[in-house]
Amino acid sequence: MALGALLDAGLPLPDLRRALGSLALGPAHVHARKVLRAGVSATKFIVHAHAHDQEHDQDHRHSATPTDATPANPSTHAPDPVHEHRSLAEIFRLIDNAALSAPARDRAKGMFQRLAEVEASIHELPVHEVHLHEVGALDSIIDIVGIAFAMEWAAADRVVCSPLNIGGGMVRSAHGLLPVPSPATVKLLGDAPIYGGAVQNELVTPTGALIATTYASSFGSIPPMSVERIGYGAGDRDHPSTPNVLRVLIGRAASDAAVERVTVVECEIDDMNPQIFGAAMERLYAAGALEVFYVAAQMKKNRPGTLLTVIVPPEKLGQIADIVFTETTTIGLRHYEADRECLAREIVSVETPLGAVRFKVSRRDGRVVTATPEFDDCAAIAAANHLSVKDVQRIAIKAYQP
Repeated sequence: MALGALLDAGLPLPDLRRALGSLALGPAHVHARKVLRAGVSATKFIVHAHAHDQEHDQDHRHSATPTDATPANPSTHAPDPVHEHRSLAEIFRLIDNAALSAPARDRAKGMFQRLAEVEASIHELPVHEVHLHEVGALDSIIDIVGIAFAMEWAAADRVVCSPLNIGGGMVRSAHGLLPVPSPATVKLLGDAPIYGGAVQNELVTPTGALIATTYASSFGSIPPMSVERIGYGAGDRDHPSTPNVLRVLIGRAASDAAVERVTVVECEIDDMNPQIFGAAMERLYAAGALEVFYVAAQMKKNRPGTLLTVIVPPEKLGQIADIVFTETTTIGLRHYEADRECLAREIVSVETPLGAVRFKVSRRDGRVVTATPEFDDCAAIAAANHLSVKDVQRIAIKAYQP
């Protein structure tokens, strides 16, 4: 359903097919078609193990409109993959040969690693002995690898997921009848918000739980956004009262605040001459650091130390890391990406009884949030008029008219 929704939102099927075809899963092929689910038009993504399966599907489409039906990567050398259960190592070998970027391959392998660990904990088996049933089969391998490719295509900076309707009742699995949600689904969902509904079927599978909790940075209502693309992905069943679809909205955050991706570099130092900290800060700012700051820290062996934090554009990480290692005594650092949101800012000159003072004015959604007089201007006026800086700041703020 997730792949169907992203295809509906504009993901090119030929590009997806090329990425999946490189898995070499035998005569398997994929296609997509338009269907109705409780009156809602959606795209159904379909995996077939054999060519005759596609022909059978075409005979039973009724009023559905096909969007594509070309085999992905036919081959007669691999075994029938429909019910084949693969080990984690086997799945990793398939992914290593896939036509994915290195980050997408790593993400797909990480998802399978997490699934294997969950299955191992449920069945009290070592991870290397786990054979993945529901997700080790052909369609689920294609689902997870396909999502890794599709989400890279979407290039979203942030993914928000609604609370999940898990359904109800019982579900038949490789381990017999299980309550909904299944043990693997519950464990994969973690602390994600869930609820039950009137539909007594499994509405969140282990694969769905894995995808949602891997990519969603938060769960809740739709954030303020300008919607640019909408996609509906169809499930197999057609519930008469509830559209069995997954909806994806792709757009931009609805705010005039500038949101940018930055890299945060950190390390602790407890053995450096304090005089060097100033020189290191100057070198880091000269190299393009956005922010550099030091915080006192109590470190191992109860020694006082200093936490160095540098915020930089991602493309400058290598250069900044070189400076940190060269200019300080640290032997290691950590770095991670974060979103930085900045207010719209401008410099405004304000006439005061003592002369002009520049103000830094910040706005959010067109509303003035802060207006701060420049310290250097206030200090210069204070010195010239034998006043305190605080008095000049007070006079300047009184003169400012938003």
